[in-house]
Amino acid sequence: MSDEVVLKISHLSKYFGNIKAIENINLEIFKGEIVAFVGDNGAGKSTLMKILSGEYRPSSGEIEIFGEKVVKFNPKSLIKKGITTVYQNLALVDNLDIVSNIFLGYEKRKFMFFLQHREMKMTAEKLLKNLNINIPSLESEVGELSGGQRQGVAIARAIHQGGRILILDEPTAAMGIKESREVYKLIKSLSKEEITVLIVSHNIQQVFDVADKVYIMKRGNIVNQFKTHDTNYNEIADIILGEYAAC
Repeated sequence: MSDEVVLKISHLSKYFGNIKAIENINLEIFKGEIVAFVGDNGAGKSTLMKILSGEYRPSSGEIEIFGEKVVKFNPKSLIKKGITTVYQNLALVDNLDIVSNIFLGYEKRKFMFFLQHREMKMTAEKLLKNLNINIPSLESEVGELSGGQRQGVAIARAIHQGGRILILDEPTAAMGIKESREVYKLIKSLSKEEITVLIVSHNIQQVFDVADKVYIMKRGNIVNQFKTHDTNYNEIADIILGEYAAC
C-alpha cells in the first residue's frame, strides 16, 4: 500500500426526499488499500457504493478519484475514471465461456464486425495467470465453475475494464470456508498489484483478516473506523455491540 490517495470523499450526503440514506461521509483511501464497509441493512453501505459506481448522484458533497473531481455520475464515467463494481450476483452469463465473460461488452473486433478470438483468449489467459486464478479451461462455461472461480472471473473482467479501484459486494456470499479463503487470497494479491479494493459486507468477522481498514456504518453515518493491525476482532466486536446497543 502506498501513501497516494486514490479516492477522497468530502461531506457526501444522499437524500431520497426527506429520507436520509447517507450523511456527511468523509474519508480517504490509498492506493493498494483493502477497505471494508460493514453494517446492518439500511446502514448506508449500498447507497455509498452506488454513488461511487455512478448509479446515484449525491445530494451534496464531492468525490475525487486519482485527484480529479467527479462531475458526471453514471456507470460509464466512473468506469473510465477507474472504479468498477463486482456485484453480489456477479452479472456473469452462465452459458458463455470464460473468455466471453471477461470481454463481455468490451469485445475486441476487427473491422468493427469480426471478433478477434485468438487475441481475446491470449489476453484472458495472461490476465488470469497474473491474478493467479486457477481455471481448468478457458473453454469452460462459467455455469460449470465453483463460486470462488466465478468470483475470480468477475474480478478479472473488472480489471480488464480498467478497474484500479474495485468495489466488491459481499464477495463470499453463499461460499464455504475453503472458497472464501481462496477469494480473500485473491483480494490480497490485488493489493500487491496496487489495486485498491472496497469490500461491502455484513460480516466483520469474514473481512477482518483481509482488510487494512474497516468502516462501521449505521443509519447513514460512519460511526467508527479502525485499522485492523492496531486491534483484534474481539475488541471490534465489543465496539460493534456497543454501537448497536445504542440504537
